[in-house]
Amino acid sequence: MTPAARLPARAYLPAIVRAEFDSALDALLALTLPRGEAMDLLVASWLSVAPDCLLATIDGGRPVVVLRTTDGRWAACNAFLHHSCSSHADAERRLRRLLRRRQRGYVACLPAVVVEFASETIRAAD
Repeated sequence: MTPAARLPARAYLPAIVRAEFDSALDALLALTLPRGEAMDLLVASWLSVAPDCLLATIDGGRPVVVLRTTDGRWAACNAFLHHSCSSHADAERRLRRLLRRRQRGYVACLPAVVVEFASETIRAAD
């Protein structure tokens, strides 16, 4: 595990859209998160100033993110933690390589410590 002092402040990762919704709760539920966990995650996110991106792990260890779009809607996305980057431009390039025909995607921005912890947790579960 990388010491937190050596991690960049932010991590950028590609996220491929599965669907868009009017609320973050609807997007979390669409990702098959149990309602109780979705509510807990949503309430915990209110502690931050502007919760624009929420990271979760669904059954089977798949990382997913819910992020606010420029239109004010919420996108339920598959996240690619192993493709995380320290710059937005690198994450954009990786996203373009991952997208298939007619798919849309976003670059999610999260604290690097959160992404590293989630990656370690998923590896430990394997």
